[in-house]
Amino acid sequence: MEGHGPQKSSPLARDLTRAFNGYHKHTVLLKKNLKETHAFFREMRQNYSNTCASSTLTGIAGQFSCISFPSHEEEFLRNTVGAAPYILVLGQDCAARYQLLNCLLGERLLPLGPQAGHACHGGQGSTCKRRKLCFTHGKQTRLSLALPGQYELVHQLVANCGRWDTVPREDLEILDECEDPAHRQAELEITLHHPMLQEAKVMVVPCPSVQPIEEAIEDCTRSAIPIVLYAVNQDSLSSEQVADLWKVKEILSFPICFVRLPNLSEDSSEPGQRFEKDKSKLQKQLLSHGLLTCPMGNCSCGAPTQMPTPGAKPQSVLGENFERLHRILVPFTRQVLQNQQVEAASLLNGLHCRCLDLFINQAFDMQRDLQITPRRLEYTREKEGELFTSLMAIANRKQEEMKDMIVETLGSMKEQLLEDAANLEFTDIIVTTNGDPVTSKEIKSCIHQIQDLIVVRLNQAVANKLISSVDYLRESFVGTLERCLDSLEKSHIESSVHNITSNHLKQLLNAAYHVEVTFHSGSSVTRLFWEQIKQIIHRITFVNPPAITPEWKRKVAQDAIESLSAAKLARSICSQFRTRLNSSHEAFAASLRQLEERHTGRLERTEDLWLRVRKDHAPRLARLSLESRSLRDVLLHGKPKLGRELGRGQYGVVYLCDNWGGHYPCALKSVVPPDDKHWNDLALEFHYTRTLPKHERLVDLHGSVIDHTYAGGSSIAVLLIMERLHRDLYTGLKAGLSLQERLQIALDVVEGIRFLHNQGLLHRDIKLKNVLLDKQNRAKITDLGFCKPEAMMSGSIVGTPIHMAPELFTGARPERLPCFDEECWQLMEACWNGDPSQRPLLGIVEPSLQSMMVRLCCGSEQKSSSLEDSS
Repeated sequence: MEGHGPQKSSPLARDLTRAFNGYHKHTVLLKKNLKETHAFFREMRQNYSNTCASSTLTGIAGQFSCISFPSHEEEFLRNTVGAAPYILVLGQDCAARYQLLNCLLGERLLPLGPQAGHACHGGQGSTCKRRKLCFTHGKQTRLSLALPGQYELVHQLVANCGRWDTVPREDLEILDECEDPAHRQAELEITLHHPMLQEAKVMVVPCPSVQPIEEAIEDCTRSAIPIVLYAVNQDSLSSEQVADLWKVKEILSFPICFVRLPNLSEDSSEPGQRFEKDKSKLQKQLLSHGLLTCPMGNCSCGAPTQMPTPGAKPQSVLGENFERLHRILVPFTRQVLQNQQVEAASLLNGLHCRCLDLFINQAFDMQRDLQITPRRLEYTREKEGELFTSLMAIANRKQEEMKDMIVETLGSMKEQLLEDAANLEFTDIIVTTNGDPVTSKEIKSCIHQIQDLIVVRLNQAVANKLISSVDYLRESFVGTLERCLDSLEKSHIESSVHNITSNHLKQLLNAAYHVEVTFHSGSSVTRLFWEQIKQIIHRITFVNPPAITPEWKRKVAQDAIESLSAAKLARSICSQFRTRLNSSHEAFAASLRQLEERHTGRLERTEDLWLRVRKDHAPRLARLSLESRSLRDVLLHGKPKLGRELGRGQYGVVYLCDNWGGHYPCALKSVVPPDDKHWNDLALEFHYTRTLPKHERLVDLHGSVIDHTYAGGSSIAVLLIMERLHRDLYTGLKAGLSLQERLQIALDVVEGIRFLHNQGLLHRDIKLKNVLLDKQNRAKITDLGFCKPEAMMSGSIVGTPIHMAPELFTGARPERLPCFDEECWQLMEACWNGDPSQRPLLGIVEPSLQSMMVRLCCGSEQKSSSLEDSS
């Protein structure tokens, strides 16, 4: 077959090719990040599913094992990275579609005018039956018929029989006599050696008489990101065309670029007059039907189109100057493609950040557990010991008080007890009305019932007063102790161990220390008292059966009360109380040792998990987060341009950057991490800095870009774009700063550090170079390279030696300048005290500095003012 050779690209095709090429490069990065994220999540689920099954860390490990993509996010990401970009050509009729296609590829491939045959009106019943066209890349020009996404049909095409300039009309149309349904549904696939087709296919929809528009759209956009173009070659749209466009909008969530084509029958040497005449009519029609949302999308004048702000959802646009079509179509294409990738990168980064925050929060919880559990165990042991000692002291000194209490209680209750006994109705005994004597057995039963009445009443009264002697300890000792034990037991996740330990400890507490009000509760103390009373008063016997009268009942009760020995009861109760306390104390200590042993094993596993989170999991996820966020930033704002060098540090070079992302001027910190550890540290720095709320005492971080072409592609650099200030504090001090300026800078630094502390972060490298000054000499803290939450710190020594904490580094201290008065110098010395516990807190330092500012600076201003007034 003879046909076309390599195609020459038009400027429009070259610009579109670059747009698609950029899309593919970013898709590769997005796909790589998504693949690594999936691998990381799978590893987490496997590791922590095993941890959940084999250890007591079920709560923490369970959260880690469940991290995954929400299903709708997963589907969107897979579709985005797996979708291919297409140019989808729609239009009023075949002539408009073919004319636009020729323009896109820069060559007249499809027939126009008389060569195209009869007119196509695009409506149902039209005689035009042109099939769908698919333009793809290949080394040789080739035409074939194929069912979409299936197989090629065996069919002899006219184009394959000889040389051709434009695709033969016979191959474009479906003949009326054709009855083969596969042949009628087939699309014409045209393979060309064209650079743009290497990056994206081009689809031209068929006539509506061949396939309804909604079916054609669905077939063309499966697993694709369509750049939807609509060719207009008439003055306005018909009602049928408007209806079809609304069907397109309902199916697709993508915008449409409307392209006004010149009429081939007119002289195109002066297209501006034609478009100036017709542009408003078409634009108004599109606006009135809701097909064009904003007049700013019009490009009829030929000036560059004002596109929406970065990150905004792309809108449909209208280009009416055909000769300058590239000025609207290329930005439109870039924004449609960019929008998909920005949305995917943002979604992926959001997931990274949520999971990273989960790791950091869990690290806080684990660190707190490691610190507080041993303290709780020690506190529990100390408090129980204090409680035991207090209760033993009560038992030792309360015997006489208990004796007096029993005597007082008996005296106050005696008359009421005698009256109640006289009126007692016996159970299971029949007594005659005149009280005649009954059998000895029944007499004994009556005596027991009277005695039981006395025992129960005395037990209740004495127990109430006995409780009051130790009740004050309940909240100060037992309540606090129980709460502490409850927290220890809840942190031990094995349910069986938890239940056994909890129940055992609570039984011990109840048996040893809780005195209940009623006999029916089974309290140890009241039960002892009950047994003592019964042993004493049950010794009362009667030789001859008496008459059962109220007087006899009173006499029995009187004898029972008088037979009680208050001293003996008090001695017995205190002795047995001490015995029970000792027994409970020993059992409690043994149980606490068992609980401590179980916690020791759990804490070892917790520390192991904490180390894995801090050293491996969080840094790896932070790097993925840095990559996804950097991809989003470069998609939205492009790669920043490096200006002159501003300075160098241990880990990077700082450059001037005039403008990036709407911020200017900027400073750009270029870092080439030498290994994975530095990569991870940088990624964590970026995460902590980016998630901080904006604060006027911190240098604002605008974004990041990963430069894969650094040093000719031999290295990968991370570019951190941040706020540009006037100079650093080191330079400012060399230039000279007044005392007032120094105090204000100190206040600014304290304010910035306190803000970081409130966010749970420690800077760990505060020094002159990391304090930047604006033109008014107000300070901002920068370079959070060593900044970490306390829970993520390893305890390793970091920072610049001369600025390290005194306990880490011994050496020179700042000299005392003449302007430092005694209060100022004392504050400075206190701040570098070798004992960290003796240094003042920032909440004390800040008001001290404010006081000095008022006293030293405002006072000098007032003195200067008074001297000027006197002169």
